[in-house]
Amino acid sequence: MKAVVWTDYGSADVLQLREVEKPIPEDKEVLVKIRAATVTKGDCELRAMTFPLSYRIPLRIYLGLLKPKGNKVLGQDLAGEVEAVGKDVKKFQKGDRVLGLSGIKFGTQSEYRCVTEEPSAMKGMIAKMPEDLSFAEAAPLATWGGNALHFIRLANLKPGEKILICGAGGSMGTFAVQLAKLAGAEVTAVDSESKLEMLVSIGADHVIDYGRQDFTGNGEHYDVIFDVVGKSPYSRSLKSLNENGRYILANVVPLVMLRGFFTSKMGSKTVISRMARPDLDDLKYLLELIEAGKLKTVIDKTYALEETAEAHRYVDTGLKAGNVIISIGHDSNSS
Repeated sequence: MKAVVWTDYGSADVLQLREVEKPIPEDKEVLVKIRAATVTKGDCELRAMTFPLSYRIPLRIYLGLLKPKGNKVLGQDLAGEVEAVGKDVKKFQKGDRVLGLSGIKFGTQSEYRCVTEEPSAMKGMIAKMPEDLSFAEAAPLATWGGNALHFIRLANLKPGEKILICGAGGSMGTFAVQLAKLAGAEVTAVDSESKLEMLVSIGADHVIDYGRQDFTGNGEHYDVIFDVVGKSPYSRSLKSLNENGRYILANVVPLVMLRGFFTSKMGSKTVISRMARPDLDDLKYLLELIEAGKLKTVIDKTYALEETAEAHRYVDTGLKAGNVIISIGHDSNSS
């Protein structure tokens, strides 16, 4: 089968399209013929190993100290068709249209990927998808819709409350804006100027171009600040919260987590950061919202599998609005 192999830590030039061995599902696994995957900021940060040092060291130990070990393939989102099932699989059969995520072993920027039947942080999660949902629309939903739902629920929004979402124009942020609106909140979305029109189109009540305005200096106060990307200034953001406000952090380093613990203990404002886990009920709920027309996947650009390195280069620019999709075609010679 074809896969985009990650050969070293660095620029998108380290990605190579290669023929690799097609996986065989274990007893409780499903082999998915991938029709759509994604390229995210997280993929690019992992590829280049630009995470903070506290994460970089354990990641290199896990993935390879000097370069990724073996035929490593990036990507965690997928949508496609069931190609084969293990002997103990009960819920899926060949030909089912499915969406899901691969777990921490990644591997979806390829033609095939095995995923466990039951949700697992290590081996992923899949679910059957509606017939009228495209593979491209479905691919980001389990990871980024699921994460957005997790954090919006942690915010415990009440109708009429004000939420500011920092990094609203990305994969998770675009789902978070829509879910916050569904919760009845007044939404302020912060991102670059090129994404503001799109953010208004999906429901943001107010938008801020972070290149021109610091939201912590505009005199506004919010019930919730949700930082998707880990770029908001900690102390000034707390000052922009109302009493009993919640500061939700999706991407944090250990030092910030420690600060958040003491902030929550010593005052009325709460700092919350709690990793999401694959949740099948959450995914089914998101699919219900999609089918009801209450939620949509924002797609910026689509690339072929052979163009995955170029997709990484585009995501590296920071211009991505919503999701970048890898569309994967299969021919009779694929093996």
